[in-house]
Amino acid sequence: MQNTKLINRAKRYVNKLLVPLEQHYYHSYNHAIEVMDRAIYLSKKEWLNDEEIEILALAWLFHDTWFVIQYDKNEPFWAKIAANYLKSILYPEDKIRIIERLILATDPDYKKPIDIYETIIKDADMDNLWRDDFIEKAHKLKKEIEIIKDIKIKDPDWNHGLVDLLKEHQYKAFTQKIERDSKKNENLRKMLHELEHNDEI
Repeated sequence: MQNTKLINRAKRYVNKLLVPLEQHYYHSYNHAIEVMDRAIYLSKKEWLNDEEIEILALAWLFHDTWFVIQYDKNEPFWAKIAANYLKSILYPEDKIRIIERLILATDPDYKKPIDIYETIIKDADMDNLWRDDFIEKAHKLKKEIEIIKDIKIKDPDWNHGLVDLLKEHQYKAFTQKIERDSKKNENLRKMLHELEHNDEI
């Protein structure tokens, strides 16, 4: 069984980092926990052992902590925050190196995961955009970006970007493909219909 006490302790630490960030409507502590749970679920479905699940859970918990520093392209910050915390509690160095690698793998520009660990963490990272609450999540992300960057994103531009992402993105883990691909395709059809309707107005 993975170390529940260790993970709960890490949860409390990450919560302290993320709770003050009130303008983060999408990348919140609740989001971190939600997707960590998905990563754990996928890990079990893919028959990983408890030690491997623990490593993935910790990597995902720390994956959004870079928001305390700056908003864009900061995967190295996530890895550094995680490493510093884990070293402070004397977590094994070899496991810390794996966690740092997994956090760096969540970079959207990193397209080809090299093992099942990177595959799971990337699939979990994109999970909640391709569910029934896809539109709600997308609107929260848009609002967050507008506030943090002090910009206004036009709805058509945002929606076209979502369509491009839905067309491009591919899940890799077997379980994730089985459970999410049909909903992703349904969401794509809805977005295309909405864009066609708006273009006709």
